[in-house]
Amino acid sequence: MRFVFLWIWCGLFIIANCTVVYGQRVNQYQLEIGGLASSDQTPFWLRANQYGTVPLKNPASRLNAGLRSDYRPTDSTGYRPKIDWGYGFNVVANVGATSQFLVPEAYLKGRLGAFELYVGRRKEVIGLVDTLLTSGSYIWSGNTLPIPKIQLSLPVFTAVPFTKGVISVMGTFSHGWFENSDRLVKSSYLHQSSFYGRLGKPSWRVRLYSGFNHQVMWAGHSDYLNSSVSTNGNLPSNIKYYPSVILGTRNPYPDDQSIQTISHFEENRVGNHLGSVDFAIEVSLNRWNLFAYRQFVYDDGSLFYGTNLDDGLNGLRIRNRDQPTGSAFFLKQVTFEYLFTGSQGGDLFILDDPKRRGRDDYFNNSQYIDGWTYFGRTIGTPFLTPQQEVSTSLPPRYGIANNRVSAFHMGLSALVFDKVDVTARLSFSRNAGTYAIPYLTIPSQFSGLVTASLPISLLGGAVLNGSLGFDSGKLLPNSIGAYVGLRKTGVLGGSHKRQVIVSPRRGF
Repeated sequence: MRFVFLWIWCGLFIIANCTVVYGQRVNQYQLEIGGLASSDQTPFWLRANQYGTVPLKNPASRLNAGLRSDYRPTDSTGYRPKIDWGYGFNVVANVGATSQFLVPEAYLKGRLGAFELYVGRRKEVIGLVDTLLTSGSYIWSGNTLPIPKIQLSLPVFTAVPFTKGVISVMGTFSHGWFENSDRLVKSSYLHQSSFYGRLGKPSWRVRLYSGFNHQVMWAGHSDYLNSSVSTNGNLPSNIKYYPSVILGTRNPYPDDQSIQTISHFEENRVGNHLGSVDFAIEVSLNRWNLFAYRQFVYDDGSLFYGTNLDDGLNGLRIRNRDQPTGSAFFLKQVTFEYLFTGSQGGDLFILDDPKRRGRDDYFNNSQYIDGWTYFGRTIGTPFLTPQQEVSTSLPPRYGIANNRVSAFHMGLSALVFDKVDVTARLSFSRNAGTYAIPYLTIPSQFSGLVTASLPISLLGGAVLNGSLGFDSGKLLPNSIGAYVGLRKTGVLGGSHKRQVIVSPRRGF
């Protein structure tokens, strides 16, 4: 594994100092080496929402290397190619208590006008939410390795014709594959779609947003499923059922056994359907930009019948629109969030009574017993925790062991002495386990993280960054941990002299 570190470092160093010309295309590289250690399990905010690349057990040495190219930017005449392509590739190597070689990104994308098609793994957050300091979008937070997908989308808000930019929409439609290793249900698929709209031009002071996303786990087989939820361990996988998966309708072929054997479970739905319905408002003041959002959750019929309206993610992002003034402390952004998932439609499930069809058991499912996870990590908000992360003193449950949560979260970003970027994340939660296996003591949990990044002149310009995280409470093992890393970024080829805008990074 040490040779892998050396090989990647030397390879990127050689490439970065070669002149590579692809017209106006900008090829960016990133290379980071660092070390992680803690007194016990890696603290929550050192690993949460890091796309599954930070190990639960440490110490570990880390190498993070990436290469990507975005679409070509608009030139000085205002021209932008209607047909274009781009790519991204990222590898992470952890060596220590947990040795891993991970590929969190490997994708190729193409654009035709406003539409985009991509194939592979790509880092994404889905939902109306602040993406910089959030505790995590409810359904798709960036807490796991990205799931490999084929996706067709309108990736950014695009004006609807004849509305003069007042109404804009964006959306996705994709097919993905869950992993087979260490999963009880194998060969299962992901269907994913989303649609969001915006009312208001980008120049308006007030803009309204709304939309939804739809996630479906479907198909597959398992030796662990009983006859009440499967037929000989098989789940509907035939392409003929795909329209029912997309639309969330009942099984359209209840008596057709020649195409796919099914169980009585599919009399309700084919696959496990879940997602969120989101609303937001954005207000641009003279000095500040405010973004308030609410994500309603669905994992059964409770949202349709209005019995779990208490559950959801509430957030407020306050962003400073001014430029840094050279002061000792400049506040760039602060984010407040409150997540509640304790209702789930109530503690009763009576099939014939829509008002008492509760116990939604968020992120768990009777067929897909691994839960809403990928390689053992929660795909959605990390506050809904799998069994492997919680304290061994709590009652065990396979899949998501804790999904009835009340959590307060605050994130802060600032510039100190006009040079050091500082971010902080603080959260406090109360946790009740699940309706099926409750935590009778309602354990509390406090988790925090402080990160600082300092530009230095080493290697012609690099960034030294460090993070300190800690957990204190009864849900997770008490732990304090730290990460220190050195990051180098740049553009391939010495002949490229253009400004490169890199989106803000979360965490490491």
